[in-house]
Amino acid sequence: MSIRVLILTSATLLSASVFASEANSEWQIGPEIRGKNYSVGMPAVMSVAHAGPAFDFPTSRQAKVKYITMQTGPLTYARSMTITYRIDASPGTRFIPNEKPGAQAILSLYFQREGDNWSGRGKYSAYRWYSAPEKTVPLSPGQHTLTVDLADDWIPVTGGRMQNMRGFRAALENAEKVGFVMGWSGGRGHGVYATGPARFTLLDFQIR
Repeated sequence: MSIRVLILTSATLLSASVFASEANSEWQIGPEIRGKNYSVGMPAVMSVAHAGPAFDFPTSRQAKVKYITMQTGPLTYARSMTITYRIDASPGTRFIPNEKPGAQAILSLYFQREGDNWSGRGKYSAYRWYSAPEKTVPLSPGQHTLTVDLADDWIPVTGGRMQNMRGFRAALENAEKVGFVMGWSGGRGHGVYATGPARFTLLDFQIR
């Protein structure tokens, strides 16, 4: 299994493939802010399984999985992101947003500008971007694929539809991390847990 990050320049298409290995996973589970990991009860990185990087969902209400990211470079000329993943779960398992247990738990694609202070205020309101509501996936067992064009609407950390195009373009040009987040519609990366044993396996992730 490989994670293909295809970085476009104005003249050429450069391929920087990140291959899963027995020794290492490039995918971090967090976010880690000032030394504290906010994915409570989770390891710092995804484990490496035969099918691809994986993690087990926490099953305690006091634990949560929030952001899963890898380092990237500028996305200035990128056109789209695609994720393919599989969730295996015991029968009857549900996925619950920690912040709002009655809401639908969802997965969103995500990217973040370098230098974010995580405040979401002032200029930092345009540093984190999430796929639009119609470009999210309810968390459920099975194999799923989500593709989001970078020309589509994206949601800033402050919420609402994309209005700050200059901030969006600057975030792409100075991107530091890409990946996906778990939460609910009103708190995209605010975390989820499972009511029974469940495993997430990342089968493919592409930036084109």
